[in-house]
Amino acid sequence: MSSRPAHDLLSRIFGYDEFRGPQQAIVEHVAAGNDALVLMPTGGGKSLCYQVPSLLRDGTGIVISPLIALMQDQVEALRQLGVRAEYLNSTLDGETAARVERELLAGELDMLYVAPERLLTGRFLSLLSRSTIALFAIDEAHCVSQWGHDFRPEYRQLTVLHERWPDVPRIALTATADPPTQREIAERLDLTNAQHFVSSFDRPNIRYTVVQKDNAKRQLLDFLKVHRQEAGIVYCMSRRKVEETAEFLCKEGMNALPYHAGLPAEVRAANQRRFLREDGIVMCATIAFGMGIDKPDVRFVAHTDLPKSMEGYYQETGRAGRDGEPAEAWLCYGLGDVVLLKQMIEQSEAGEDRKTLERSKLDHLLGYCESMQCRRQVLLAGFGETYPQPCGNCDNCLLPPDAWDASVAAQKALSCVYRSGQRFGVGHLIDILRGGDNEKVRQFGHTELSTYGIGKDLDARTWRSVFRQLVASSLLEVDSSAYGGLRLTDGSREVLKGQRKVMMRRETPKAARERDRSGQRTGLAVLPQDLALFNALRGLRAELAREQNVPAFVIFHDSTLRNIAEQRPTSVDALGRVGGIGGTKLARYGDRLVEIVREEG
Repeated sequence: MSSRPAHDLLSRIFGYDEFRGPQQAIVEHVAAGNDALVLMPTGGGKSLCYQVPSLLRDGTGIVISPLIALMQDQVEALRQLGVRAEYLNSTLDGETAARVERELLAGELDMLYVAPERLLTGRFLSLLSRSTIALFAIDEAHCVSQWGHDFRPEYRQLTVLHERWPDVPRIALTATADPPTQREIAERLDLTNAQHFVSSFDRPNIRYTVVQKDNAKRQLLDFLKVHRQEAGIVYCMSRRKVEETAEFLCKEGMNALPYHAGLPAEVRAANQRRFLREDGIVMCATIAFGMGIDKPDVRFVAHTDLPKSMEGYYQETGRAGRDGEPAEAWLCYGLGDVVLLKQMIEQSEAGEDRKTLERSKLDHLLGYCESMQCRRQVLLAGFGETYPQPCGNCDNCLLPPDAWDASVAAQKALSCVYRSGQRFGVGHLIDILRGGDNEKVRQFGHTELSTYGIGKDLDARTWRSVFRQLVASSLLEVDSSAYGGLRLTDGSREVLKGQRKVMMRRETPKAARERDRSGQRTGLAVLPQDLALFNALRGLRAELAREQNVPAFVIFHDSTLRNIAEQRPTSVDALGRVGGIGGTKLARYGDRLVEIVREEG
């Protein structure tokens, strides 16, 4: 297929002059009737890869999407572009659903979004058999993997699409899949003969930072100081912590909301709606919140606890900076997180194969957290990608950590674990090493141990780091049956005998971290002379969004408003040359935008 029709449609409908990266190759491949498996990072432009060929081909593009919120946002965005898009889900009343079905049968829809559960019903399959289908797009395709973090069993049954409609092209897309998951997606969706389009998983605009947990709430607040009035997500491990964190941030003057599966459905829906439609909301959430969040201007994702896997961490951090502007991924973790996650794995009802996999995934993430190498290199290696040089946009690159010979400290720590009976947690072990005089130390007679007081040369924070890194290096393990007590491993013996050298990363002092953050660029970069016009344009966008009851970003992205503020077009024709403004939006909003530009001069 010639690329000219695709380019014309891209410009006319979406307002872009050129495709990005592999988009053009994918569009031409699918528009020609071929199957594709697309792996592209969040914010890389996956949606265009099925939206453009769907509009180029005869019939309706059927988009299988796992989340109602994602469907609704994408349909609203397409309608803004003049595309005839609808969705079928449980939020529709019977009359509206019947209208959408009639429009599908009549060939009056360009695209229809549907959940896999509804698609697989006999009624919907019958509707499809009486309709003209342009293509099937399977979004969030990693949901097919039973080993993944978002497994949806219905995805396994989507092979019915190829069986019933072998001549209709299928495109499966995901932003989160390590090599084993990629192979499973192709196998489970019967896409083994499909062409694979694998983009770099790198998100160069995201800065990655990992800090040792000390006072998590205060550390979070320090991090958020440079993100006031910006939208972001704070992930917490438990529902209780979500609510406590949201309350804490509100008391500190931030516009924070909670989100977890234990809240009433109407509260969750209202909070998610506010996050999507208002500026500057901080969502404190469990991982129940996130997949399919299409908001482009999320400036940060903060983890106050350790995620369960590198795959989950990558997907969660990927919700920041979808617009390509600077964003931050900040992770604060401690040994307590490791203990809790390991206990959860061992105490789960999963089979041993699953537990082994979960342990491996957690160990991989621990290795990332404790690495002294460029974070991006370690992160991308987990997805089978080699990043050739240090990125210059992570904490390890910007403030390289010192390595120190911790062999003696490791021997002291391991010896203390052994001599105290291999059943105590890190807090008590540090008390022994530092010669603490408290009731628990006296109760167990630990003042008599040979390791009592031998670690006074290191402060408690350094000892926590030592124990954490010993666990991450598999020189200590968590006894999940003994309330998180630590015990020796087979590798401990070599260290205790002085046969193995132990190097550790030295924690960066707080003052140095703050100096590093003080001059960094965060958020959308708007020149001072353009700021007044940019804010006026945002005000107009907010007014339009309220009038139509849609999220502001489906009307225009911040980056589009910034481009208008920089270029200052004083006619509708000149406005049409600004990237990201298609023909429908130009006709609908052009006069009002130009009026704002003229007023601000």
